[in-house]
Amino acid sequence: MRIFRKHIVAFLIVTFVAVNGTCQAVDTGKVSKTKKHKKRKKKVKLPAVDLTNWKVTIPEGKGKGGAISVSPPKILAYATNETLKPYMYNDSTAGALVFYAKPTDATTANTKYSRSELREQMVPGDDNVNWTFAEGGVLKAKMAMGDVSRAADGKYHKVIIAQIHGRLTNAQRDLIGQKDNNAPPILKIYWQNGKIRVKTKVLKYEGVDNEGILHKEAWTDDKGKTFEQEVGFRKFTIEVNVSDGKMVVSLNKSEFFVYDSPSIKRWGIFENYFKVGNYFQTRDEGAFASVKVFGLSAKH
Repeated sequence: MRIFRKHIVAFLIVTFVAVNGTCQAVDTGKVSKTKKHKKRKKKVKLPAVDLTNWKVTIPEGKGKGGAISVSPPKILAYATNETLKPYMYNDSTAGALVFYAKPTDATTANTKYSRSELREQMVPGDDNVNWTFAEGGVLKAKMAMGDVSRAADGKYHKVIIAQIHGRLTNAQRDLIGQKDNNAPPILKIYWQNGKIRVKTKVLKYEGVDNEGILHKEAWTDDKGKTFEQEVGFRKFTIEVNVSDGKMVVSLNKSEFFVYDSPSIKRWGIFENYFKVGNYFQTRDEGAFASVKVFGLSAKH
């Protein structure tokens, strides 16, 4: 009888251990499941840039005057346009539209420099509708300099990041016998060694008549002004506010340059359009630059 009882006790102990071990195994499995984490999807940031009223010119094409331009609506598909993709593309991590440029043989007709730059079109696809200072305009651009090469002296290469470009009407063009409608840029905004520099046009002779003033030779560059803030490669905001006889350029809403000279007042004879992007100011071999645009708007 004692032997029989011993066998029963031994059986019960073995059964208890086996059941307990099974329960522990199940519990361990549940714990391991709770430790698994779902992979987080990376957030895609897109730039706040509506390209409906902008065309782009890139350093691709054939020779002087042969640089390729893409207007709306085709520009809206820039992300899948194989011609544009090397020069105009999204940085979806930073949330910027990037404009890349390097020296090439493909330039616009009136310059030796290459560009990857937007040109305002008040009527999409049409360069013939522009604005005057009397009509006014406000440009706001949130930007940052990307990668940029250095010159032999160790300084970064210069880039024009925004402009107000003048334009002759067809009647003005014919009056002075010019072959195209090109007029000088009244405003050029540079990124130069980490600072923002502004240059405008001034009359060589303020008494020039209304026909003579239409010629490029009547104008020259002023000495330029540089904002005190150093933006480096950080984000910054440029705002340009134009009204009849006056132009105000601001950096980060904290520094302002006001232009209301006799030359500015007489600029009202021209039509104008805004430009934003990367107008690269060198022909150095191997040079390159990229400009990031996070937000852009133009109003009239």
